[in-house]
Amino acid sequence: MSYEGKMLDVLEMPARDEVEQALLKALFRHDGVIVEFGAGAQIVEEIAEEFGLNQTQRAAALETIYRKENRIKKSLLWHRLLFRAAASLAEKGLISRPSATQKITGKREWMLTESGFDQSLRLLEIPLKQKNLLPTKSFEVQKLAKQITEASRPKIYSPFDDSKANTKTLRESTIRARGFRQAVLQAYDCGCAFCGMKISTPHTSIWEAEAAHIVPHSSMGRDDIWNGLSLCHIHHWAFDVGWLSLQDDFTIQVSPKIRSLPPLFGKMQGSDCIRSYSAGNVRMKLPSNKNLHPHQAALLWHREHVFFNQV
Repeated sequence: MSYEGKMLDVLEMPARDEVEQALLKALFRHDGVIVEFGAGAQIVEEIAEEFGLNQTQRAAALETIYRKENRIKKSLLWHRLLFRAAASLAEKGLISRPSATQKITGKREWMLTESGFDQSLRLLEIPLKQKNLLPTKSFEVQKLAKQITEASRPKIYSPFDDSKANTKTLRESTIRARGFRQAVLQAYDCGCAFCGMKISTPHTSIWEAEAAHIVPHSSMGRDDIWNGLSLCHIHHWAFDVGWLSLQDDFTIQVSPKIRSLPPLFGKMQGSDCIRSYSAGNVRMKLPSNKNLHPHQAALLWHREHVFFNQV
């Protein structure tokens, strides 16, 4: 038995497969990502608490002698066990290594893959059908969101995706939908492009704002940034049913039909969710990067096919 193996045995440290399962569950709790296992890192102590490790187990160090340099290098056994468990999960394709994640997000983090996401849900006994409702990041979705955000803005743009008529696997379609949502919310800093509402749930990072299609899925609308808006629930609904639209200069447009509604319709505690834009001088809140602005071709389709432009 190796020196490290003897230390693990003598100190009665958790088995690697147990640590692997704990890591997958911890990744889920941390929205799919955890930083590397440095001294004092929250995740290191969090999982140690889960196993009930005592101070001796947490502080035990392996000693490596560098004879040529006449020095001894010490590394914490618990940190090493966490790293080896993470490396094993990466070999199994359940998480991405920090070097790979950094190329996508710019941060050195371990991140769940789609397979790892599924495995964490099984361990936590959460139905897989809830996957699309969760904010948990995965390597494949983040990679797609990066591609969507960094794509070059076309001069001539069609907001329709004819390939949606072809048969796709459920996995492909769900990853595409989640990638679109991630890219749009990131572009608009998770706030509503109309009213600016920005809030998340108290204990997770599920945002109130939604990624809305300008040309909807039902009309073969593309899952790209130029066919997307970040809208709160109320303004998402109002946009989808035709109460609101956008001019080519991104001025918010209100259906003239609003004048025929009773005065209390569309109000919350005196604040009017739709009529406040009737003056025609309010522009939507745009991403700072012009490449991410909605495309006028998609806005034109919405005005012609969704917006209710009659009294």
